[in-house]
Amino acid sequence: MTKVTTIMFKNNHKSYYFKAFEGLKVGDYVVVETVKGKEVGKVVVPLKEVDDSKIIGELKPVVRVANEEDLKAIKENEELAPSIIETVKEKVSIAGLEMKVLDVEYTLDRSKLIIYFTAEDRIDFRELVRILASIYKTRIELRQIGPRDASKIIGGIGICGKELCCKKFLGDIQNVTIKMAKNQNLSLNPNAISGLCGKLLCCISYEDDFYQRIRDLIPEIGDSITTEKGEAIVTQISILDETITVKYPDNSLDVIEIAELVEKN
Repeated sequence: MTKVTTIMFKNNHKSYYFKAFEGLKVGDYVVVETVKGKEVGKVVVPLKEVDDSKIIGELKPVVRVANEEDLKAIKENEELAPSIIETVKEKVSIAGLEMKVLDVEYTLDRSKLIIYFTAEDRIDFRELVRILASIYKTRIELRQIGPRDASKIIGGIGICGKELCCKKFLGDIQNVTIKMAKNQNLSLNPNAISGLCGKLLCCISYEDDFYQRIRDLIPEIGDSITTEKGEAIVTQISILDETITVKYPDNSLDVIEIAELVEKN
C-alpha cells in the first residue's frame, strides 16, 4: 500500500496522485516534483492508501508543505510573466517565425521557463531558444499546443453567454465527436456546434451518456414499429420531450411517449 494525496494545479483544473506523507490536509499548498520540475499545487483530496497494483508508473513525491518563501516565489513568477511574454513575442517577430505565443510559466525555482504557443506548421525554434536562454539564464522549453488547450489558456465567452468551460472548470478535455451531436438531434451547422477554438463544443459530451442510453432503447428514424394502432414508421425523435412521432400507412401521425415504448419492449 502507498500513501497518496490528490493535488490540483492552478489554471488547468487537473488533479494528480502524488506520494504523500502524514499530516497533509485538504486546502494545504504543497511543493511537488513534476515532469516540469518543482511546482506548487493544492491538496484537494485527503490522504489515503492505495494498493500498489493500482498505481501506474512511478508516483512523484510531495516534497514539503509550501512555505511563505514558496508562495512569494509563485507570486513573483506570475508578475514576471506579462513582460516575458512581450519579450518572447518581440524575438519571435524579429526571427520571422509563424507562431503565436500564448503564455509562459516558470517552475518554482526558475530552473525552467516554459513557453506555450500555437502554430500551423512545424517551427524550427532552435535559434529562438538560444536567444531566450541567454536573456533569462535558464533552461527554455517551447511547448506547442492545440486549439482546445489554447482556448483553455486564453479564455473567452462561449455562444451560451458564459465563460468557456475549459477555462472555468474543465480538467482533461474530453473527445467530442459528430456522432454525439447527431444523438442529440443538434444542428450539424459547424457555426452552431463549434466553440471559439474551432472544434466541437465540449458541452456536447456532457449529456451524451444519457442520450446514448435512450437511443439504445428506442428505434431509429425510419424504423418500422408496431403500435396499438398498427404498423408505423418512426419519423421524428425528441428525447428532451421524451416522445417519438410515427407515421401510419394512411399518412396520419401519432406521438408516442418514449417511456411507454420502452416499457413495452
